[in-house]
Formats: sequence, structure tokens, C-alpha cells
Amino acid sequence: MVGFDQPAVYSQEFANTLVPKNGTYPFYYTENPSLVDGLSDKALSLIAPVAAYWVHSLMFHALDVYGTDWAWLAPYRIHESAEVKARNLVTKTEVVWAVFVQQAIQTLLGILFVHEEHTRVDHTARMTRMSPILVQSTLLWMGDPHLAQSRLERWGSTIIYFLYWWAFPTAQMLFAFFVLDTWQYFLHRYFHTNKFLYRHFHSWHHRLYVPYAFGALYNHPFEGLIFDSVGAVVAETVSGLSLRQTILLFGFSSLKTVDDHCGYSLPFDPLQIFFPNNADYHDIHHQAIGIKKNFSQPFFIHWDAILGTRLTRKEVEEKLKKSKARANGHANGDTNGHANGHANGHANGHANGHANGNGLANGDHHKVKVE
Repeated sequence: MVGFDQPAVYSQEFANTLVPKNGTYPFYYTENPSLVDGLSDKALSLIAPVAAYWVHSLMFHALDVYGTDWAWLAPYRIHESAEVKARNLVTKTEVVWAVFVQQAIQTLLGILFVHEEHTRVDHTARMTRMSPILVQSTLLWMGDPHLAQSRLERWGSTIIYFLYWWAFPTAQMLFAFFVLDTWQYFLHRYFHTNKFLYRHFHSWHHRLYVPYAFGALYNHPFEGLIFDSVGAVVAETVSGLSLRQTILLFGFSSLKTVDDHCGYSLPFDPLQIFFPNNADYHDIHHQAIGIKKNFSQPFFIHWDAILGTRLTRKEVEEKLKKSKARANGHANGDTNGHANGHANGHANGHANGHANGNGLANGDHHKVKVE
């Protein structure tokens, strides 16, 4: 029991009053056993990434097929359509079959290792455990118990609600992004630096010198298993995502991967606006000039920036400009050298011939005199 001179903020009863009432949920949450009627959450976690991949990639494929004459689209196309046919080393049919194989392996792994969550989560109990921590933190921060109590009475429930339903899930998802980025960066870089791994596995993906959307998962099956399937499971496990959060991670990762290979630098594409690792950034990696750069995928570019493997479009243009200038310099040097050599040879020949002619004339003249 709290004494007469001790503020109520110190009591467990006060902390309990801060817990939002049961049933106060955000718009994205439902107590239904599944998000989609008639479809289990486990099944949805297997379907979502495949559906996201093909729906999103076919949207870009429609632009490739029907948008070739659209003047407004031309400035956003990274490569001309002719380049896809001329420079890629694999047919689109081969790409589609390879993607089907990877997604079949991915789905099989999901069937084996993704489990339904049958236990109903008591969210009120979880928030109840948070409330004393919030009270103690507020007391330490403000120092004055009366002021802390006043602030908590006004904002305490809102703070717990925000932390539980928005801040913590967002932090979990961002951490999952970080784990997946870390997994893929170091594996991706190693598959480039190890000649055996590149030649036998990762070179498959680089047969698409000019990327396009539905070729995003064109990989050797072993690489697809290690990079994408295992990487996603590691990110989901380490970050402690729920099954429904996992559905979001898997589906969003598929959308992002497709977008990174779409072949269009679109200023109105939210995935390209909010993520610096976008189609233009990853396209550089598929070119000869950037094949040892821009290993980051699929979300952020911090590892490239930290470890010195980042190459921007501006830097690419500067490198190409210098290379072109050197080539022109060599060409001019060769041309001038050839011209000068020809001119000098001609001049020398003419001069020598003239001199020899004079010699003959002098000789003849001298011979006449003697005779």
C-alpha cells in the first residue's frame, strides 16, 4: 500500500492503469485465425513471395513490351530494348524455368520449416509487463515523481500502445532487413572474389548483362538456396518475427528484388525513392565497370559505403569519360605518329634525292672540265 505522502506512481496499480484496454488494436491487426479466409497464414507465407514476384515483374514486362514507343518512358529506361537481346547470354525461356526451380525449392523449404502459430497471443499481458518499465524510465528521466505521474496519466497509455504496436514491430522488421542485407552482402562479395564459386554458380546471374524484372531470381539453384531462401529464414529467426511479420518480410523482399532488376530508374517509384539500393544502383553491378562494386542487396547500401565497394552513377560517368578521353588520345597519337612518320620519310627522301641529284650534276660538270 502506498503511504499518504507517497505518489501513486510508485504502485503497481498505477502502472496497470496505463495498459490499453484489450481489443484496442491497430488497423493492420486481426484476431481472426488467418489473415485471409480459407487460407492459413502458413500457406499465405508460401504464396505471398511468389505472387508478389510475378505480379510485380509482369507489370514491368508490360512496359518492356508495350512501352517501347512511349516518349514519356524513354528517359527512365536504363537500357534500350535492343541491348537486352544483343548483350544477354541467356534466353527468357531459360530464365523463367530457372526462376520456377528456385521458387519450387523455396516453397518446399517453407512447407518443411514454417510452422503455424496455434497459441493465441495475450497482448494485454505483454503490455502489462511493459508498463512498470515505462514508469521507472519516466521517473529516472524527470526526477520529480509528481511531474512523472502527471505526464504518465496523460501520455502513458499512448506511449505503450505506440511502442507495442508500432515502434517494436518496425524495429524488428528493420533489424530483419539489416540481417538479410548483411547475409547477402558478404556472401555476394565472396561469390565474386572466389573464382570457383563465381565460375560455377554466380556467373549464372551475370549472364543477364542487362537485367530485367522477371530475371531477378535467375540464379544457379544452389546460389538461390543459400542467398535467398536460407538468408530469409536467418533474418526471420534472428529478428524474432511472428508468422504474419514473416509474410510481410518474404513478400516485400520479393517486390524489392524485382524492382532492383526492373531496368527502369523511376523517380515516382516508392521503392526507388526510399531505398538507395535501387534499380540504377544495382544495374551498375551488372556492367563490366561495376562488377566488383555495389554488392549490397536488397535494401540498403551501408556495407558498400563502409567497406569501399560503392560506385555511383556519377562516378561511372566520370570513369567512362576519362576512358574515352584516353582512347581518343591514343588514337590521335597513333594518327599523328603515322602522319609525321610519313611526312618525315617523304621529306627526307626528297631531300636526299635532291642532294644526290646535285652530286651527280657536280660530278658530271667536273668530268667535263677534266676532259
